[in-house]
Amino acid sequence: MNLSGKVLVVTGAAGALGRSVAATLAGYGARLALLDHSDAKFAIPAGALHMVGVDLSSAEAARAAMQRVVAETTRLDGLINVAGGFQWEKVGGGTLEAWDSMYRQNLRTAVASCQAALPHLVKAGRGRIVNVGAMGAVKAGAGMGAYAASKAGIAKLTEALAEELKDQGITVNAILPSTLDTPRNRLDMPGADFARWVTPVEAAEVIAFLVSDAASAVTGALIPVVGRV
Repeated sequence: MNLSGKVLVVTGAAGALGRSVAATLAGYGARLALLDHSDAKFAIPAGALHMVGVDLSSAEAARAAMQRVVAETTRLDGLINVAGGFQWEKVGGGTLEAWDSMYRQNLRTAVASCQAALPHLVKAGRGRIVNVGAMGAVKAGAGMGAYAASKAGIAKLTEALAEELKDQGITVNAILPSTLDTPRNRLDMPGADFARWVTPVEAAEVIAFLVSDAASAVTGALIPVVGRV
């Protein structure tokens, strides 16, 4: 794939998946703008614009970030919404704060980022948006209610926005990973068969295809990326 000349925003770039997405897209020639709430250190691809301390649950902060991207790169070709979090908590004995937190981290950030990017993509008459959902939202397990509900929202956001933009040259899709092979997941599930999990690089390759010109006919898709789980 050739992504040369494309300016792509990746949110949550400091996380395990975000880092792989950034490295993969940069490897295909894209110029990146990496948005993070934390200031965690990681290998930033050459030429990337890196913004830290960005609260993407704030509409104002998201707009300011996208405006800075366009001001410094002169264009915006795509948005990859990786930013999010996970919290395991059963409904019985749980808190409403957990539900608010998952909504804020996983869904509100994606909506705010999309709304902030849209004026620039619509003006250009082209673009790609890729959201990161979860297979756990299709069938939630015990303790997964708040997380799964927020990720189910990502699926509906993807479908609705794809319908809104289907005549404007902008595609909107989502990947639905199963368990990602990350250090944190290995620590939390030491008895699992890690070989069955999806590596962040494998997920990043699917995202790279979805932002490429080759995926121009794909929109509104919720694509399982499940490895052998």
